[in-house]
Amino acid sequence: MVTDELVRDVTFSSTGVVLAGTLTVPNRGVPAPGVVMVGGSGPSDRSNDGFFLPIRRQLVEAGLVVLSYDKRGVGGSSGDWLEATIDDFAFDAVAALDFLRAQPGVHAESAGLFGHSEGGWVVLCAAAREEVPWVVTNGCPGMTPAVQDRHALATALRATAGVTSDDADVTLAAFDRLVEAGRRGADFTEATRLVRSFPVPAAAEDLFKEYWSEVDASLWEFTKRKQDHDPIPDMLRLRCPYLATFGGADELVPVADSISMFAAAACHSDRDPRATLTVEVFPHADHRVQVNGGAALASGYVETLARWITDRVDIDTPQ
Repeated sequence: MVTDELVRDVTFSSTGVVLAGTLTVPNRGVPAPGVVMVGGSGPSDRSNDGFFLPIRRQLVEAGLVVLSYDKRGVGGSSGDWLEATIDDFAFDAVAALDFLRAQPGVHAESAGLFGHSEGGWVVLCAAAREEVPWVVTNGCPGMTPAVQDRHALATALRATAGVTSDDADVTLAAFDRLVEAGRRGADFTEATRLVRSFPVPAAAEDLFKEYWSEVDASLWEFTKRKQDHDPIPDMLRLRCPYLATFGGADELVPVADSISMFAAAACHSDRDPRATLTVEVFPHADHRVQVNGGAALASGYVETLARWITDRVDIDTPQ
């Protein structure tokens, strides 16, 4: 087990931006495999609001070099994530991987990608275009953002006191109209007018208003670009082993449906024989594979992650 590490802040260039991150290297004296960690939706920083820290620590202890970075326009990174697309984020992940591979002490051929939530879509997109030895996602939906967001809203409605099934149906129909408005290119003014005209039941009104209160013109435009991104074509183009992890009590992602969609893609006749699929579900864990209200990661999660990766790379033993 590694007991010492070297940590330094780094910057690297991607398409039109300079991204800032943290590189953590196990102090072992021999070349080590690497992993790029890609955060989730919104203004995610290099620690993904702290979620990445215990994972990074375990991976470094297992002998891996870890690079994580601030999303465009977050922390020390230039640009604006609201002006980007999933493809742009994938270019950033590839740039991070290229930077990691070029670092002294990194075994370039063993460096792979880890993405959480939206970052899962990103690393699948990146791995579909870049030769990587392995890819891992956590809480990555197997469907489009629009379908996943609808599921999250439906789950929240079911958990809201006083909301009947009819109330939920009416509210979800309003959400569907908003998605269709995005598809036909409605601007923010029209979308806002639509939201105000929706006959959302009183019991669900606060929840729907809370959802929309976070949306401004920039986020609306970003949502329109992102909402129909389908991860399955990227998965079909993978040429490496893929580990998909989930929390069994994830309220944001339809876990069973995602697993079914990934499994169906894995059986496609055109899949590269190297592109195996492993699925791990951690019961009672949430979207971040945390338990006890987010107090801790699910038992065995980080160990499972580290073991799956190290089983697929060569880690030299110091002499």
